[in-house]
Amino acid sequence: MKYRVLGILLVAALVCFAVGGCATLDKPVIKEWTKMEPNEKGEMKEVQYMTIDGVMVHETDPALQPPAPVVTPGIESTQKPGSAPSDAVVLFDGKDLSNWTSTSGEPTKWIITDGALSPTPKSGMIQSKQEFGSCQLHVEFATPKQVKGESQGRGNSGVFLMGIYEIQVLDSYENATYPDGQCAALYGRAKPLANACRKPGEWQTYDVIFHRPIFENGQVVKRATFTVLHNGVVVQDHTELTGGTDWRGGHAISNYEPHADKGPIRFQDHGNPVLFRNVWVRELQD
Repeated sequence: MKYRVLGILLVAALVCFAVGGCATLDKPVIKEWTKMEPNEKGEMKEVQYMTIDGVMVHETDPALQPPAPVVTPGIESTQKPGSAPSDAVVLFDGKDLSNWTSTSGEPTKWIITDGALSPTPKSGMIQSKQEFGSCQLHVEFATPKQVKGESQGRGNSGVFLMGIYEIQVLDSYENATYPDGQCAALYGRAKPLANACRKPGEWQTYDVIFHRPIFENGQVVKRATFTVLHNGVVVQDHTELTGGTDWRGGHAISNYEPHADKGPIRFQDHGNPVLFRNVWVRELQD
């Protein structure tokens, strides 16, 4: 009997080796399809759709994707930025743009106003010159005090780890949108556990613990994880990212694609004058 069990294990190991390794990742149920649908001009266009564990990406029906419960964050001083730990890489302390560039490598068109970063019209993304993999990231942001627009058109920006994986920035204070696109969502992938937004114009904080994905032979063998505190409230609790966060349409999102072990921190220009300050990073082991 002992030799029979060993033989079974040996066969299993050989099968794993033959197919390129047996990863132990629990795969989410992801379904993708396309449909031909008319656009606003009546023209027939191919539209991409995706469900993750049975829920449509960017689902707006609260019966199918309930919104995150509203939580009022605790009282803390938001008048002045805090200080970074002694071992942190300070990317922005309110003084200059020496650590930043555009995504093309040209000087960024973002500006500094009263110690805060903000985009100018059509300035595009801004990214750090230094690149990071697994890390602890601190960033403070403020959506515009003067409220304009609604849903995704109100205080929209994003914080990208490795230049790829987005934590959504949005004015989600009394502003309904699809839950996987509200503030502190892993865009299109995971809604936050709570809506901890402060009022428009007030400074807010993200504290992020990020572990990068790992690829072997062109396949992801360890998915990225995010722990996110929004204004001191845990809103992503070691959330495993099921794939990419890049927009592919109203109901579809990108998949994992192999990339380098490190990438920049990026902030998005979405046409809204969102402010950023006090940005620092501590590198972590994978």
